[in-house]
Amino acid sequence: MENVSRRNWFKSAAGLTAGFVSLPALLDQLMAAPVSEAERLHQSSLLKEGLVRLGSNENPYGPSPKAREAVVASLSEGNRYAFDATTSFKKFLAEKEGVSPDHIMIGNGSSELLCVAGMGVGLEGKRVVSPFPTFRLLMDFAERMGATWDRVDVNEKLELDLEKIAAAVRTDTKMIFLVNPNNPTGTLIDFNVYQNFCDEMAKKTTVYSDEAYLEFVEPSQQRSMVDLIKKGSDVIVSRTFSKIYGLAGLRLGYVIAQPDRIKQMSKYHMGGGININQAVLAAAKACVDDTAFMKMTREKNATARKVLEDYLTKKNIFFAKSHINLLFFPAPVDGKTILAQTEEAGYQIRVWDYAGKEWCRVSIGTQEEMQGFVKVFDRIV
Repeated sequence: MENVSRRNWFKSAAGLTAGFVSLPALLDQLMAAPVSEAERLHQSSLLKEGLVRLGSNENPYGPSPKAREAVVASLSEGNRYAFDATTSFKKFLAEKEGVSPDHIMIGNGSSELLCVAGMGVGLEGKRVVSPFPTFRLLMDFAERMGATWDRVDVNEKLELDLEKIAAAVRTDTKMIFLVNPNNPTGTLIDFNVYQNFCDEMAKKTTVYSDEAYLEFVEPSQQRSMVDLIKKGSDVIVSRTFSKIYGLAGLRLGYVIAQPDRIKQMSKYHMGGGININQAVLAAAKACVDDTAFMKMTREKNATARKVLEDYLTKKNIFFAKSHINLLFFPAPVDGKTILAQTEEAGYQIRVWDYAGKEWCRVSIGTQEEMQGFVKVFDRIV
């Protein structure tokens, strides 16, 4: 993210000031934004109380016992800003990832860091290429800041179409954004294919690989693009503690990138630990190597996901092959009806617009929650 030109200084400075002033509010707005006309018309709230939450890809089993114990123990430091704890945690992450601390940036959830990256792209008025549908926060933020978003449809299996993504890259493309495994489809690109693609594309532009759901994949397939960063490639990898670790309500995420890329992103980031709390750092450090909890979550997630997979198969409803804690499939009836009636029955899901159709994205809850949802859904369709 190069220095802005002199002639664009006033435009960029104004945009940057507006971004800092409104980033929390804009982040809330974008996170809650409807992803379909059905959601806009239904005007449902993600914050409505009392619903079984199958719309935010949260871990219904977390935080882990170790994380909860760590949170309680951290309360004695609750009167102190987490400056030292943030520095210490950055060193902890660097050791875990096999890089130096200057390769790491910590944020108030990975969503904050997605916005930081999007701001950098947008303030330069450049282009960002991504598959579609995907987790769109970075691109939405970049567009708000002046960027152009070039969308590339997923293929017929709802997998990232890497060949078409490569073809969409132009000389003024500032970033390629990828989520693997992808949200909302749940599909996973083979590691070797994905790594080779990222390596080649990073020679042309920055590649942002969002790995929010990587830990839901079986351990033998959990291969990160951090290895490319160690080789010197212009790749940014983001991780979150909101998914398998079950800390969505505490907010913590981080990115790994080349030190000069971290410095450039830092221009748009509060940093220093002022926006990170003691409790989440303690919880994250306690659960990051809690392999037993992650194994339990993966196994229960697979069992619960199969409840919905079996139902959709029985009804001959196509669904993307998911490796994570969601399923994505065409809406059998109109989306507004689905949203209204599932909510009335006590369940919250999402409906997406894609390729001229409406699609349901259902997060995977507990086995009992999925059994209840299937009964409700069957009455609707």
